[in-house]
This record gives sequence, structure tokens and C-alpha cells, in this order.
Amino acid sequence: MVGSTSDKIKGTANELAGKAKQAAGSPKLRVEGAVQEAKGKTQKAVGKAKDAVKGAVDRL
Repeated sequence: MVGSTSDKIKGTANELAGKAKQAAGSPKLRVEGAVQEAKGKTQKAVGKAKDAVKGAVDRL
């Protein structure tokens, strides 16, 4: 559970940082921000998947 929470927290942080970079306006930062935001979404998805797997294992 700790790993999934960590993934979700890091994911949220990366999403927020990515959105901030995109709002900064420079073309380079917008691209970096989009990549970082996507990374954050992936991290959050990994955290949710870990929770789902743990929940399924706990029900066995």
C-alpha cells in the first residue's frame, strides 16, 4: 500500500509541475510540461493498479 500511495503522490506532483510549466508560455517549457504531466498520470495509474492488485490478493 505504501508503494501505491507514493506513486500516486509523485504522480500528482508531476502533473501539477507539468501544468505549471505549460502555463509558463515558452514553447520548450510547454513541451516539457506536457511530458511531465503525462509521466504524472502514468505514475498515478501505476499506484491505482497496485491498489487493485493488492485488493484482489487480499480477497483470496
